[in-house]
Amino acid sequence: MHTPIRLYMSMSLDGYIAGPDDRPGQELGRDGGRLFNWLDDRKSDGPSGQIYREALATGALISGRRTFELAGRWQGDHHDGVPVLVLTHQVDDGDVPPGHARFVTDVEDCARQARAAAGDRPVMVHGAGAAQALLRAGQLDEMEIHLVPVLLGDGRRLFDHLGGDHIELDLVRRLEDRDVTHLRYRVRRAGAGEAA
Repeated sequence: MHTPIRLYMSMSLDGYIAGPDDRPGQELGRDGGRLFNWLDDRKSDGPSGQIYREALATGALISGRRTFELAGRWQGDHHDGVPVLVLTHQVDDGDVPPGHARFVTDVEDCARQARAAAGDRPVMVHGAGAAQALLRAGQLDEMEIHLVPVLLGDGRRLFDHLGGDHIELDLVRRLEDRDVTHLRYRVRRAGAGEAA
């Protein structure tokens, strides 16, 4: 497989990645922090530690604009100085992102730049909007879903705006840990006899 573009996302069982009213000062929405309790084990030798180390070993990051802004633009560095490509609909004159970040308005160009920047390492994806755009464009290869056993009931969903296309996934890894199941799916390509 070419350099994989892989979504990393914590999600409630009912499909939410943030609670209601996510905004600056309440970036994860009301009760959305519950989705990240598994990070308490990020330094462990267990599955959550493994997943966290894998995420930080990625060679580039694609983020949606909303996620980038809610995260305080990561002050220009998400991890280890890797390039941060921010997928956005438009770029305002004079709006220069900090550090290693840059804005990209075309999905396929964003994927191309991220793969080139990452070299032989995977590309990390953050944000529902970016994930949906990449899926619609056939550019998202894998999804690492950190499934948390909670029903948030409201908030921001991960897969709200995919359109009418049917997307098949193959489960390629399942790791259980305290308060989370880490599920890695490979996205099947249309017309392909097997997973990409």
